[in-house]
Amino acid sequence: MAEVYTVKVEEGREASNGKPSVGAVYRCIYAKDSLLQVPPQLHSPWDFFRDSVKRNPNCRMLGRRQKTESKEAGPYAWLTYQEVYDASIQMGSAMRSLGVNPGDRCGIYGSNCPEWIIAMEACNSHAVTYVPLYDTLGPNAVEFIINHAEVSIAFVQENKIPSILSCLERCCSNLKTIVSFGSVSSTQKKEAEKFGTCCLTWGEFLHLGSLDCDLPSKKKTDICTIMYTSGTTGDPKGVVIKNEAFMAEVLSIDQIISLTDRVATEEDVYFSFLPLAHVYDQIMETYCIHKNSSIGFWQGDVRFLLEDIQTLKPTIFCGVPRVFDRIYAGINNKVSSGGALQSALFHYAYNYKLRNLEKTKQALGGRVRILLSGAAPLPRHVEEFMRVTSGSTLSQGYGLTESCAGCFTAIGDVYSMTGTVGIPMTTIEARLESVPEMGYDALSGVPRGEICLRGVSLFSGYHKRQDLTHEVMVDGWFHTGDIGEWQPNGAMKIIDRKKNIFKLSQGEYIAVESIENKYLQCPLITSIWVYGNSFESFLVAVVVPERKALEDWALEHNLTADYKSLCDNLKARKYILDNLNSTAQKHQLRGFELLKAVHLEPIPFDMERDLITPTFKLKRPQLLKYYKNHIEELYKEAKGTKA
Repeated sequence: MAEVYTVKVEEGREASNGKPSVGAVYRCIYAKDSLLQVPPQLHSPWDFFRDSVKRNPNCRMLGRRQKTESKEAGPYAWLTYQEVYDASIQMGSAMRSLGVNPGDRCGIYGSNCPEWIIAMEACNSHAVTYVPLYDTLGPNAVEFIINHAEVSIAFVQENKIPSILSCLERCCSNLKTIVSFGSVSSTQKKEAEKFGTCCLTWGEFLHLGSLDCDLPSKKKTDICTIMYTSGTTGDPKGVVIKNEAFMAEVLSIDQIISLTDRVATEEDVYFSFLPLAHVYDQIMETYCIHKNSSIGFWQGDVRFLLEDIQTLKPTIFCGVPRVFDRIYAGINNKVSSGGALQSALFHYAYNYKLRNLEKTKQALGGRVRILLSGAAPLPRHVEEFMRVTSGSTLSQGYGLTESCAGCFTAIGDVYSMTGTVGIPMTTIEARLESVPEMGYDALSGVPRGEICLRGVSLFSGYHKRQDLTHEVMVDGWFHTGDIGEWQPNGAMKIIDRKKNIFKLSQGEYIAVESIENKYLQCPLITSIWVYGNSFESFLVAVVVPERKALEDWALEHNLTADYKSLCDNLKARKYILDNLNSTAQKHQLRGFELLKAVHLEPIPFDMERDLITPTFKLKRPQLLKYYKNHIEELYKEAKGTKA
């Protein structure tokens, strides 16, 4: 019988008093007797850093590529644990000298670099809550977060200072100090002063602090960070994560890696390129800091991503499906361009799972031993390919900001977990809750339902939004909104999304209804169904045109075809697609929310074909079933591959 990796700790129960039925509660086998608890001597993530500095002060900690005289990127230059510790202490002391106190909020705005981590550790040293600021949440998000979280000081990357200054007028009642990761121009200083805000260079701010300062005591219940994520509708939500949850997640990663692989040591090198504004990378970098490993940063330009990796030669690599897909495509192209014989040999070796295929390993610098993928499902063929060709352990995980990153993880070399997100982490318990309106039953032979979580590594609610917290936290269980299916071996497979919000393969959320409402403002259409999924990086749509508008356009362009044929006309499709995307841009939709291809449907969506409800709401699963072939064609067309 196949091995099972979870244990049942509580029975399920039938539906009652208007509440849906729930399945049994499971833990992973490594936590069968009790969930992982944070040891009493640890109070804050600062303790991880402080202990590593004591153990190995001269270890390499943070590295970035130095620019050579010809302005090209040279080798990595490193700061030691001691150097980073001293800078963090000094920065923390400078914050206190300006009246920033424990529990106050400090913003960090910029792409991954040593300054980001120094700012984060400076906050940790004085129990100041750090709040990542980032602009992919849409226009005005930065200003919204500063005001909502009452951010009084922000560390900002040099090239992001103009965008902070542009919204300063609307958030200067909160934001009193801006510290650049680098330099600041005199014009920028004057601009900030107009609003009563002080703008300093990194060096100037450092001089305000001292190495000789008392650090406040810290508690597990202190708020470590408030991380904003996109809401289905309306403003971003601030996910409150306390020290205990953050540390428990880091210790759980350590525990699972120690039981299934070799834990990280000072010999390991982590490649930092996934945004530090998200919890996934923060947790991974804190794990590396806890283990005295080195962290090397990318240059911030996707064109040089593989070059950075090959220069750094990391041993631990965390990616998202889109990046692994790129590597997969890159290697396959190399193989097929090497001629028929090389291609045949490669596929022969691949089919027999021969581990001497070095190409992937070389693409990632040659030393990778742990590969992690998260943020969206990894296509099965890519996962198998990476496992076989890289000669390293690949684990796919699943998590949310609210679960402090990973809440499920596949165990490295358990082949039966391919195509799943694995088993619960050692800090949480999971169960499924039936969703009768979608036909998912948590008590059936194949249990399916909404994934619900309970445990130490969960968030403590949404900042200033008790209403939203109560919607998702019911009787101590966090409702993720994702639909899962338990596998016989105890692993979880994600099969659907409860609300109409989904992720693209690069990890970006799409709140599809709000996007459709914006496209509907285009006068050339009467209805639209926007489609995307987490294996693709872009959106496509089925559109019902405004008949008269399309026929008028045809007349102007001397096209005599009837309306049905017009809907198949390539020029007509391009005309509508271009108009839809210009409508989208007027409404400030982001690049990944634009459409790459559309199918024009002459017959309006109707109840006869079961495509809409009596109140004209789109029935998405039915639409997908009905237009499945068209959707496949649209993706092929947009990628330039013919059917």
